Amino acid sequence: MIKVYRKTETIKAEQFDGSNEMIERYDMGFQLAPNGKGGAIIKTLEGDLLVHVGDWIATGVNGEHWSIADDVFKKTND
Repeated sequence: MIKVYRKTETIKAEQFDGSNEMIERYDMGFQLAPNGKGGAIIKTLEGDLLVHVGDWIATGVNGEHWSIADDVFKKTND
């Protein structure tokens, strides 16, 4: 049986703009992909994750971070 529920805990989130200020705030690095495109890397509980400009960086109640694509964020948080 599938159960569907929505968590109600509060998170902080801000949209990544690629600025040096945000890169420093979240201690991000950079990665260059084989196709020549790259992006900022944020450390998450599951490992390093690529973050694109326009994605949202969420911070949980324990200070953990994760990235949410803009379209997904808007569907679940508006």
